[in-house]
Amino acid sequence: MAFKIIVCAKQVPDTNEIKIDPVKKTLIREGVPSILNHDDANALEEALKLKDEHPDTHVTVVTMGPPQAKDMLIECLAMGADEGVLLSDRALGGSDTWATSNAIAAAINRIGEYDLIFAGRQAIDGDTAQVGPQIAEKLGIPQVTYVAEFNIDDDRKRITVRRALEDGYELIEIDTPCMLTAIKELNKPRYMSIGGIFDATKKEVPTWGAKDLGVDVDREVGLEASPTNVFRSFTPAPKGKGVMIEADGEKEIADRLIIGLKSKHVI
Repeated sequence: MAFKIIVCAKQVPDTNEIKIDPVKKTLIREGVPSILNHDDANALEEALKLKDEHPDTHVTVVTMGPPQAKDMLIECLAMGADEGVLLSDRALGGSDTWATSNAIAAAINRIGEYDLIFAGRQAIDGDTAQVGPQIAEKLGIPQVTYVAEFNIDDDRKRITVRRALEDGYELIEIDTPCMLTAIKELNKPRYMSIGGIFDATKKEVPTWGAKDLGVDVDREVGLEASPTNVFRSFTPAPKGKGVMIEADGEKEIADRLIIGLKSKHVI
């Protein structure tokens, strides 16, 4: 029986190209290239590594977004995923993390059986780190976030992960099925292969709307159903130029630093 992995991914604007509208205080997305979210690429890579070790592994990538997000799914297929599913519908537009997780959980339930769900820790355009854990809660499965190392036993029933903390790591054992969210330390994502690109272009990528998911468009998904909204986005004010202290010896540097701090009434 195949070992089934679902990877939750997102197409995001390239943050190297992103700008803020100074009047509207919103992200300017027009003309900004879209990419596979970085942490999601790590999640996909770990699924593909497992597929390399166990050829009977089946990897499905699920994303929610506009129609052009299908390009990202084709990229995932070219990297080695078996299937891609796009959730795209005007009724899903404007969903916050809670509504997004409702839609993705409904899609996973429609897909059916699964042994493991991978997702990135967070998306670079939102940085909430909420969707993965919310999906797990709605599916009623255990979860581990901030996964920096992954090992699975031979029968693929028990997983051991190293979870990153602010001041160290913790080692956790968890049984499948479960949800794991990946961070960049987990692995280095692979590139698409020429053969993979050729095969990916021949695969069907279905698009599911709100009706396909069976969600309530008034209470579960979309802008109106979302309990949170972004008030505004802004660029932080630039910090002042730093001061370099040049002197002979540590004592003279310390003396000059103290004089400078006293002159600014810091001490």
